[in-house]
Amino acid sequence: MKVVNITFKFADGSPDATHPAVEGESVLDVALNNDIKLQHNCGGVCGCSTCHVYVEAGMDDLPEISDKEEDYIDRAVDPRINSRLGCQCVVQGNEDVVITIPEQDFLGH
Repeated sequence: MKVVNITFKFADGSPDATHPAVEGESVLDVALNNDIKLQHNCGGVCGCSTCHVYVEAGMDDLPEISDKEEDYIDRAVDPRINSRLGCQCVVQGNEDVVITIPEQDFLGH
């Protein structure tokens, strides 16, 4: 299996973190497996917008955005042209990926 790195940047100013990702893993999976807090209220099934992230580099290594994902991104706080849902960003194993996690509200989680 192909392995790439995902670098997580944090809007709250926390230090960057880089972790390996195996082809077929999602950004959400890699975050959770490495104790990086990334909300996922729907359980990572593209049923909400809580795992909203910004893809800073490596967009070509991710699957094309679906209509369903695009609908949920429209509901996210501060969506941008590089917005994706972490649960839908499944690495293909060809290119390193850089993600920014926006500030999140973990109240009640």
